[in-house]
Amino acid sequence: VDIAREAADIILLEKSLMVLEEGVIEGRRTFANMLKYIKMTASSNFGNVFSVLVASAFLPFLPMLPLHLLIQNLLYDVSQVAIPFDNVDDEQIQKPQRWNPADLGRFMIFFGPISSIFDILTFCLMWWVFHANTPETQTLFQSGWFVVGLLSQTLIVHMIRTRRVPFIQSCASWPLMIMTVIVMIVGIALPFSPLASYLQLQALPLSYFPWLVAILAGYMTLTQLVKGFYSRRYGWQ
Repeated sequence: VDIAREAADIILLEKSLMVLEEGVIEGRRTFANMLKYIKMTASSNFGNVFSVLVASAFLPFLPMLPLHLLIQNLLYDVSQVAIPFDNVDDEQIQKPQRWNPADLGRFMIFFGPISSIFDILTFCLMWWVFHANTPETQTLFQSGWFVVGLLSQTLIVHMIRTRRVPFIQSCASWPLMIMTVIVMIVGIALPFSPLASYLQLQALPLSYFPWLVAILAGYMTLTQLVKGFYSRRYGWQ
């Protein structure tokens, strides 16, 4: 018996092969959730780097302080803690998936610039509509982009986690939904909180928020359209 155990690849603790099926399903679910995080983080970082480069070339001040980037990344990472518990679409479990580095690079090229488009729209909004275009008003500019950047990063999780229409055809797990809502509330509240002065943020005018909703809606719509094209052309993992 001991020799058989040493030679065996798998040792069943129950007299049922169903345990193998459950193990395969759990492994595929874990792999799918891992890919979600890698793709979302890689494409988001790619877009942020491009946005900062564009902004730095034209603005007379930093578009966002290093402190803001650290807080934004911290809150984003907190929201992603729930990804291991996320739901996975049936088609991602029905057949095995493979790690494909080429697909990751292609994914970044397709989805990274989408966030940059709406970052640049946010720059234009803060510069021309809210007149945050001098070093004296840079805190307002940085606060506006901080909120847009954090909320778009957090919401994009729900767009990329499935090839289907999010919130309608495929919903995230409750832990991920709750963490998304909490982080979005915290991100909006920070510029209005007593911590704002320490974080070098400032309260945003109420007229900013209809623009915020429009930017986020446009971002999600364009991402869904690109996702449809991408999944038809290259498939979806």
